[in-house]
Amino acid sequence: MTERVAMYLQDKHEIREGMAYCQYAEAKGFEAVWQAESRLVRDAIVPMAAFAAVTNRIKVGSGVINNWTRNIGLLAATFLTLDDLAPNRIICGIGAWWDPLAKNVGIERRKPLKAMRETIEVLRRLLRMERVTFHGEFHNVEGIELDVVHGRREPRNVPMYIGATHMGMMELAGEIADGVLLNYCVPPAYNIEALKHIEVGAKKAGRRMEDIDRPQLVVCSVDRDHKRAVDAAKELITQYLAQQPHIAEASGTPEETVKKVQSVLGWPATKEQIHKAMQYVPDDLIERITASGTPDEVRAKVAEYRRYGCTCPILYPLGEDVRLMIDTFAQV
Repeated sequence: MTERVAMYLQDKHEIREGMAYCQYAEAKGFEAVWQAESRLVRDAIVPMAAFAAVTNRIKVGSGVINNWTRNIGLLAATFLTLDDLAPNRIICGIGAWWDPLAKNVGIERRKPLKAMRETIEVLRRLLRMERVTFHGEFHNVEGIELDVVHGRREPRNVPMYIGATHMGMMELAGEIADGVLLNYCVPPAYNIEALKHIEVGAKKAGRRMEDIDRPQLVVCSVDRDHKRAVDAAKELITQYLAQQPHIAEASGTPEETVKKVQSVLGWPATKEQIHKAMQYVPDDLIERITASGTPDEVRAKVAEYRRYGCTCPILYPLGEDVRLMIDTFAQV
C-alpha cells in the first residue's frame, strides 16, 4: 500500500539541483514538493515555478510564505499565475512569519490571528474570481478582481494551508484552512496538543478532523553512517535554535542550550560560527526532534510522526545523498 510522502526544499541546494530532485521524487511516487521562504535568502515563488515547469504530476506548495510582505492583490495574482503554469497542482502555504526577522525589516506583527483570517478570506475570494470589496483592519480593497482577459476565467483550485506553530494559529487553521502545515524541529509528541487545538477550531466551523489535512515538515538526514547523518542535521538545528525562537520553544530545547548557541552565532550566522556552536547541541536532541540516521532508522522515526497525527510527512533532505532519502521513502 502506498503512503503519502512529500519533499521540502529550502536553500541548501541550487535551484537547478532542486528541479532535478523534484523530477526524481515525482518518478518515485512523491505527492508534493514544498519550497521554503523564511530567512532572507530565497523566495518561494521563483523555485515553485521552476519545479512546476519541469514536472507533470507532483504538487508544488509554498512552505510557507508570510502574509505581511505581499499586497493581497499581488498575492492572488501570483497564485493565479502559478496555477496557469501547473493547473490544480499548486498549494498556498502561508504563515505569520517570525520575530526578530519581521521586526528587523520594519514589520509589526500585531494581531497575527486576525491578520491571517483576513488574508485567507480575501485571497480565497479573489481566486474564486469574485469581485471583492473588503474593509478590514489589515486588508482594504475596493472592487478588485483578477481581471483575466486572455486565458482561463474559471475559479482556481488552490488549497490554503496555514503554517502554524503556536496553538492559537492551530485553532484558526482548523476553523478556516484546507490544511495545517505542522512545523519541524519538534518531537512527534508535540502533535498531541496541536491536534487538540486543530479540533477545537474545526468544531467552531462544524468541521471534522478528517476535513483538515495535516502534513508536517520533518528534518530528514539519511546516511548509512548514523553519526554522519546526525551531524548533517545538527548544522541546521543549531542555526534555528539561535535565530527562530518560536521553533526553539516548540522543540523543548533547554533555555541554557539556546543561550549558549546564541552567544556564538551572529546575524546572519556564518558557517564557521554554526560549526563552533554545534558543540552545545547534543546528539540526543537531534535524534528526538528530527529523523536522522540510517534508512531504517529514519523510516521508523517518520512512522512515529504519522502515528501522532501527521497525514503526510514533508521531508527536508539534509544528508549528502538526496536521492538516497527519496529512495528510502519511494512509493513505486
